Amino acid sequence: MLRVENLHVHYGGIHALKGISLEVPEGKIITLIGANGAGKSTTLRTICGLVEKSDGKIFYRERDISSLDTRERTMEGLVMVPEGRRIFPNLTVYENLQLGSFMRTDEAGINKDLQWVYELFPILEERREQKAGTLSGGEQQMLAVGRALMSRPKLLLMDEPSLGLAPLLVKEIFEIIEEIKNQGTTILLIEQNAYAALNIADYAYVLETGKISMKGPGRDLLNNDEVRKAYLGG
Repeated sequence: MLRVENLHVHYGGIHALKGISLEVPEGKIITLIGANGAGKSTTLRTICGLVEKSDGKIFYRERDISSLDTRERTMEGLVMVPEGRRIFPNLTVYENLQLGSFMRTDEAGINKDLQWVYELFPILEERREQKAGTLSGGEQQMLAVGRALMSRPKLLLMDEPSLGLAPLLVKEIFEIIEEIKNQGTTILLIEQNAYAALNIADYAYVLETGKISMKGPGRDLLNNDEVRKAYLGG
C-alpha cells in the first residue's frame, strides 16, 4: 500500500533522514521504533506532506504522491493521528469528531462511522457534549484517534499514541489499534514504547539517527538481543 524509497530529509544543515526505505502492506500493522531524535516523527510528517523531502520517492497505492500536498494525500485516504493529540480544546467531543469527516458528503456513512467510534470509545459518547479541552489525557488521545477514523482512512499513521498515558490506558489504546486493523484499516505506527509496538506489529523497522538499522517481523525483533538491550531494558 505504501512504499518509501531512499528518503532523505534535511532541516537546514541537519541531515535528519539518510536514505530510509520501508514498505507498509495493506491490512498490516507496521511499526517504526527508535530513540528520541532518531527521525520517527520526521518520517511520518514527510509521508503526510508536512515536511518536504530532499530526495527519494513515496509511493501510495502504486502512485508517486510526492507532488501532492497534505490535503490531497488526506483525500486519498492517508490520515495521521499527530503526536500531542492536537484536538480542538474549545469544541465539544462531537464537534471534534464531525471535523474529522469534513471532506466527506456521505451522511449515512458518516453517522455509521460515528457509531463505530462510539463503540470503540464508549467514553466519547458519554462526553460528546463536553469541551474536548476538559478531557483527561487518555480521553483526548481516544478523541484524536476517533477524529482520524471519521475521515475513513485507508492508511492510518499514528505518531506516539501512548505518549504520556498511564500503563492501563496504554494497554487499552494498543488493543484498540489491533481492533482498528481487524476492521480493515492499515496502520503505520510510530512508538517509543517498543515492547507494546512490537507485540502487535506484523513487521517492524528500527530507526537510528536517520537510518534503518534493523528490520523484521515484530515478534522476531521483540526477542532480538540487540533490540532488547537498546529498547526493552535488557
